[in-house]
Order: sequence, then C-alpha cells, then structure tokens
Amino acid sequence: MALSSPTAAPRLMSPSSSSGACDRRDSLECAVINSFLMALLVLLLLLGSASGSAPGPQWPLQRVPVVWPQRTEERPAPHFLRPAQLELNSSCGPECHKRAPAPSYWDLRQFLSYETLHSSGQLTETAVGIYGFDAEAFYKPPAGRSRSRRQIFGPDSRFSIVGQDFLLNYPFSTAVKLSTGCSGTLVGDQHVLTAAHCIHDGKNYVKGAQRLRVGFLKPRQKETYGRNGTGPGKMKFQWIRVKRTHVPKGWITNTGSANDIGMDYDYALLELKKAHKRRHMKLGISPAAKQLPGKRVQFSGFDNDRPGQLVYRFCEAGDETYDLLYQRCDAQPGASGSGVYTRMWNRRRRRWERKVIGIFSGHQWVDLSGTPHEFNVAVRITPLKFAQICYWIKGNYVDCREG
Repeated sequence: MALSSPTAAPRLMSPSSSSGACDRRDSLECAVINSFLMALLVLLLLLGSASGSAPGPQWPLQRVPVVWPQRTEERPAPHFLRPAQLELNSSCGPECHKRAPAPSYWDLRQFLSYETLHSSGQLTETAVGIYGFDAEAFYKPPAGRSRSRRQIFGPDSRFSIVGQDFLLNYPFSTAVKLSTGCSGTLVGDQHVLTAAHCIHDGKNYVKGAQRLRVGFLKPRQKETYGRNGTGPGKMKFQWIRVKRTHVPKGWITNTGSANDIGMDYDYALLELKKAHKRRHMKLGISPAAKQLPGKRVQFSGFDNDRPGQLVYRFCEAGDETYDLLYQRCDAQPGASGSGVYTRMWNRRRRRWERKVIGIFSGHQWVDLSGTPHEFNVAVRITPLKFAQICYWIKGNYVDCREG
C-alpha cells in the first residue's frame, strides 16, 4: 500500500482562488459567496480559539492558606543509626482514615511544624502559624468504598524509559534518585520533593541522611545495552549533596513506625548545595480523583528490581481520603518518594501544565482484623501542604498564593 509523502502539506485556498467557487460572470453573487465563506472561516477560527480556552480538565482555582514560621529552636543532634525503610506497616487503612476525626486548628499547627536537618548535623525545630484556613470546610470524607491494592496488579504494566532523548528531557528528567535508595522529583532550581520515610523512620533520621546525595541521570557517549543485547544498559548518575532537609512534625511520631496520622505527612523537601540547571515540575493542589483526566495519575521512579533504569507508569486512581490517594500503579521498593503528577489545562495562563499533586509513599501493609492487606498509596498535596512546601522553596508566602 502506497503512502503519501510526509512533505506534502495541505494548502488552504482562498474562496476567490477556487475555480468552482462562483461564476465570474456574476460578480455580485461571487462577492456574496466570498464574503460568506470568509465570515465562516473567521467564525471557525474564533470557535477554535474559544474552545482552546478550556479544551479539557482544568486546574481548579483554589485560595491557598498561609503557613508561616513563628519561632525556631535548636534540637539535639540525631543519631543516623537505622537504614531507610522502603516498605511501611500500619494498622490503619482507607476506611480507618475516613473515620478519623478532623484535626483541629491546634492539631494542624503541630503537624505542620517541622524539623530542619542541616548537612553540618545541626537540627532545628520550627513552630508555625496557620492563616486563612477553615478546617471544618475542608475536611470532608470523600464518598466511595475502599478496595485492596496490590504492589503488582496482574501483568506488570511498568515501562523502562530508554534513550537519552527521553530520559534527559522533561518530564522524565525531573525524576531523581536518593542515596538512601528512594526516588524524588525536582520541584525547584535547588529543591527535591520526596517521601519523609526515605530520610526519617518516624523516630530518628536514617543512616546516610546527614550526607544525603541526589543522583541525576547524566548523558553518556553512546547508547549501550545489557550484556545479552536485549535490554537497556544501566545509566550513570551525577550526584549533588543535600544542604538541608525539611520534615513535617506530623510524620515524626517518636515510635519508629508509621502511625495513623504519620501516613498523611509522609513527605519531605531537600535543598541541594547547588542548582541542578534542569527544568523542574510545578507543585499543584491535588484535585479529587474524579476530576483527574481519565481519573489517572502517573509517576516515574527508580524501582529496585530494575537497577539503573527509570521506570514510568500510569494507572487509575482508586479510593481517597483528604490526605491520601490509593491507586493501582505497579511499583516496587525504590519508587517511593516519586512525585505523582497529572496534566491539566491552566485557564489563567491558557496552556497545559503538568504539576506534582502527590508523593508516592509506596507499598504499604495494613493489618486489618489480623489479616495483612496490601495498598499502594500516595500522599496528596492539600492546600496546607502546598502552602508549606511552597514556602520551603520560595522563602515567602506571596509567591505561594496560586495552587
């Protein structure tokens, strides 16, 4: 079957250039037809422009509260004894989280206070104030029944991203690897968003957190493949040291395990010692699952069972609470900390934008009535979390008013 030449582009002919548009002997009729066709063309262009303003699911416009630091105190230096725990155990599943009472204003202030670990080993704790937030208006349990989620669902639907043209370009280039074994996402010129359990076990900072490094996939001289020639070879990383890390107090439980509240705050921000000079992904407030395009989410990370490879996946979002999103994305340890993102239309800027709306907390075992159940869970970026993380990045709240 013959194919048309790709260089042959269709041409748009004006009404007067078409030999069959009208009879030249009747100039009046011809002018009327030409005017009608031109008006129709203008109308079609206007309709196309209008439809372009809202071509699909849109980022909701939300008023962002203010999370403002009030005082900072020095704390005893941590010990850095235990390795990072890549799988979490909890006694609280989706229904348990939905039944939990809404936190009070004072609870939220405590949960959103945070610790900062400096590369020198110094540890500080910062108390915060919250302004412009009505907890009762926001904390409404979503409707829907919860279902058990497995780490791998039937056939493995993950994709290893190969080829430098993809790996080193946006959005895949925003995925980074942590020296503690997790993944992360670039959300600023010097900032990486990841999961709190990648650097803190709930009781203390993990081994390697003080000298934490972030790995960036770097270009290589030529494409290489595995020894058998059938798969992609391992990529190499360029590493940058972390200057400081921020962890919310909602995660720090002093029990050494993920409690019911701690799961909601399994996120951390890393500030690098120097700029990475790559395009980063914007933060976004997580919409309800039913508002997501195709009700789907996606993320890329460095799963442990595919060393040296960046693994991408997309899947349907499942059950949700105000702070957590349960989904069917296939994942393995090592992917935790990845930024969960989606692409929606920004009507204010009149363009499509990808934004990070959650942090993949990973594979979670939940003990329900003595029976273990598996879940894949992500921490949603709520308005309060957006305000906090954005302040960590920007250093002010003026630039954090739009989520």
